Amino acid sequence: MAKALPKLTLSPSRDIPFDKLILSQANVRRVKAGVSIEDLADDIERRGLLHGINVRPVLGDDGIETGMFEVPAGGRRYRALEILVKRKRLAKIALVPCVVKAVDGPVTAEEDSLAENTFREPLHPLDEFRGMQRLVEKGEREEAIAAHFRVTPAVVRQRLKLASVSPVLHDVYAEGAMTLDQLMAFSVSDDHARQEQVWELLAQSSNKSPGFIRTRLLESTVPADDARALFVGIDAYVAAGGCVLRDLFEDDQGGWLQDAALLDKLAADRLKREAETIAGEGWKWIEVAFELPYGFDFELRAIEPTHVPPTVEATAEIATLQAEADALEDQWSGAAEVPDEVDRRVTEIDERIAELNQGHWVYDPAEMAFAGAFVSIDEDGSVYVERGWVRPEDEPVEASETDEVLADDERTEAGETDADTPEGEPAVQRAIITIGGGEPEDSDDEDADEGIKPLSDRLVSELTAERTLALQDAFAASPSVAFAAVLHSFVLSMFYWGRTESCLSVSLTRVSFPFQSAGLKNTVPAKAIEARHAVWKARLPQSDKDLWDALQQLDGNEQAALFAHCAAYAVSAVYEAVPKYDNGRVTAHGIARRIAHSHVLAEAVGLDMVANGWKPTVENYFGKVTKAHILAAVTEGKGDQTAALIDHLKKPDMAREAERLMSDAAWLAEPLRMPQFEPADLVDRADAPADGDEALPAFLEPGTDADGETDEEIAIAAE
Repeated sequence: MAKALPKLTLSPSRDIPFDKLILSQANVRRVKAGVSIEDLADDIERRGLLHGINVRPVLGDDGIETGMFEVPAGGRRYRALEILVKRKRLAKIALVPCVVKAVDGPVTAEEDSLAENTFREPLHPLDEFRGMQRLVEKGEREEAIAAHFRVTPAVVRQRLKLASVSPVLHDVYAEGAMTLDQLMAFSVSDDHARQEQVWELLAQSSNKSPGFIRTRLLESTVPADDARALFVGIDAYVAAGGCVLRDLFEDDQGGWLQDAALLDKLAADRLKREAETIAGEGWKWIEVAFELPYGFDFELRAIEPTHVPPTVEATAEIATLQAEADALEDQWSGAAEVPDEVDRRVTEIDERIAELNQGHWVYDPAEMAFAGAFVSIDEDGSVYVERGWVRPEDEPVEASETDEVLADDERTEAGETDADTPEGEPAVQRAIITIGGGEPEDSDDEDADEGIKPLSDRLVSELTAERTLALQDAFAASPSVAFAAVLHSFVLSMFYWGRTESCLSVSLTRVSFPFQSAGLKNTVPAKAIEARHAVWKARLPQSDKDLWDALQQLDGNEQAALFAHCAAYAVSAVYEAVPKYDNGRVTAHGIARRIAHSHVLAEAVGLDMVANGWKPTVENYFGKVTKAHILAAVTEGKGDQTAALIDHLKKPDMAREAERLMSDAAWLAEPLRMPQFEPADLVDRADAPADGDEALPAFLEPGTDADGETDEEIAIAAE
């Protein structure tokens, strides 16, 4: 039978006066690290000594204890107490709790010193986060916690933010399955359920980066630098009950607004108030929208305002401001440094003087009575107003006496009389304010999401609208191609069947886009066209009576450039849905021929939609097609293995991942491609046309014929 080991006997503890302690040379710590001795002394002064000191008796030459004790383990605490004695905060004879070990024990003093510093387990970060959170729950202020632990308040707020993450994710982090950087990314949202959903998504995704986590958590939010947020103001949004999410670990540019619906409501309400103010100027109508679409002024006529120089009051204010600016300049001209408030005031004065010197512009009230204005939000969050636009139906006509009588009868029938308008005052009309809104997006039925079905007519229209804009820009930059295209139209009119609507057989009709993706007016081609148009508008005379003479003053190159610019507006590569019933205007054959010719022009001008900046996104493609289309696109652009990474995801997550994966693929949706660029693996060679016949894109295949016989489905191939 094995003999039982004797029970352990722990070293006794006792209180020893501080002046009986000396630092042992057996202490192995030599390099300064961690909290400084001064900070440790401050901490002991506040909360007392948390751990006793390990000591051993000092023996004399005769082997007898001298009454002094050396400190081999706990030297930093000893020196901190020494500092407190020097500060007169601790008496020399103050009793210090010590564990006294025998001099002749089996373990040396050096081993004790090494063991005390080796077997210490640092606090897990999660315990630190939760510990600070418990202090706050007990009433401690963040600033006080920061002072106690020698950190900044910002660090405390970061720790508290990490402590607020879902407990489920805390457990994952504690087990080592999540990094601290990932946990920091999850702290950007306060929604525990959404945090856990994103973590589950990460388990099935190859991308587990903190950036990906932040993107998924913030996908339904609005950035603080969004035009709507800048327009409403963060303070107003928060006052209305909105929440702003902040990232305490990355530069978040002001954070994200969590409640997009509330932001839209606040923006719409403020825009309406701005519209009502502008309506008071006397316009017939006001149209309000968050963003004016590209081509909002198509078919509208602009009325010109009259410039009014500065008034007497404005001139007097300018003189007063100038005197103030001169006084400030004289006062601080010799100073080495100008205070910020003085510099700001001088800047304000300069801006105000510049504004007053400009005078202002006024419109003729008679013209305002049949014109209107657009009110929207500019990119910097300011109110954007376009005044003085006349709709075709509002163009004034000369009224006959009969018309005047009928108008009087209509007013009488409506209950209006001359008594309703005070004598000597013009009748005041109330402007009609229209609040614009986006059309509902096409919905995707997940249950019907089997196989690759044709792209929706609306999506094809949106994609081809963007291609048309890029083609117009490239067309305008190629005068020789523009001349050839119009010459082509001349030949068609003279030698083939055509229509004559003026003394020439050519007319320009500016193409409009009934469907367009958001932000189309801010694309590179749109801005290039608008800038070019503004340059020409500034050069041309205001009156059309002077236009002929002005054109004669241009040289050949200038005429060609202007010709190409005007002709570009008539270029259309936009797909139109063929109506179910023949309307005599839109036919599948006509659309196919027109778009086929647009490919000829695109090749002639070297159109490259990838170079123009187009890439597939959730907003312009992936969010509007089926899962089968998404997988086909990723397969074509990045290969089968990449597509397999997302084939198990739900539609919204699949669309977002596809956008990320295809960001550098230089892939184009089929309506944006040149026919010769179609990949061979998507072309059915069995259906290839015979030599000499040109194959049309799949989305332009003929539909139902005029007699309703042998209908063929319009097939829009997956990209």
